[in-house]
This record gives sequence, structure tokens and C-alpha cells, in this order.
Amino acid sequence: MKVNSGFTLVELLIVIVIIGLLGSLVAPEMFSKIGSSKQSTAKAQMQMFETALDTYYLDVGDYPEDLNSLTKSDVAGWDGPYIKKLPVDPWGNPYMLTTPGPDGASYVIMSLGKDGQQGGDGENEDIKVSG
Repeated sequence: MKVNSGFTLVELLIVIVIIGLLGSLVAPEMFSKIGSSKQSTAKAQMQMFETALDTYYLDVGDYPEDLNSLTKSDVAGWDGPYIKKLPVDPWGNPYMLTTPGPDGASYVIMSLGKDGQQGGDGENEDIKVSG
């Protein structure tokens, strides 16, 4: 007598449904962690810009009009490059620099978030650092 070993179609379907349910519970949490890690990366890059801007200020006596001046400039006193290459934010958008910043700040560095537009919530929220 021949013994059939293996899984029936019903058993396989049950396993597939269970895996699908587990995936639907885990995936949203995983994707939210990816978004928050990109925001943390943007904040870390902005801290690097702050250091470079402060060093530029010590050499030149003023803050630059844009971040490109950190890599090359013909301003008197410039002793850079202060950053070898300008990074883009984790969503591929350029960082923005405003000098002077609002409310008495010397400058504001900003990433427009995932959507590349001002305003927004969550991953689309603007990230700003003032110095």
C-alpha cells in the first residue's frame, strides 16, 4: 500500500493566509521605522552642516548665502573646503540654507521632507535646524 506524504491544498492555503496576516501586521510598523530613520539621518547631516557653517563663520566673519560656499568659494578668508561634497537629504532633495534666519537666528538649514514641499506631516514634515 502506497502512503502519500506531503501537504494538502487546504493546508498550504491556511499557511499562506497566516503568513499574509502576519505580514499585514508587521509591514506598517517596519515602514514607519524606515521613515523615522530617514528623519534621523537628515538631522545628523544638518548637525554636520552646523559645524561646517560655524567654521566658515570663524574664517570669513559671516555665514554663506548658500551651502555650495562650503565646498568652494572666492570669499576673502575662506579656508575650506568645509565639506568635501554636499549631501542631499535622505529623500534625494537638496538642503536649503537661509541666512539670516527668522527670529534672530543666524541661519536656518532645512529639509523639505519626503514630498519636497513646504509643510506636511509625518515623513513629509519639514526638518529645520537653526543656529
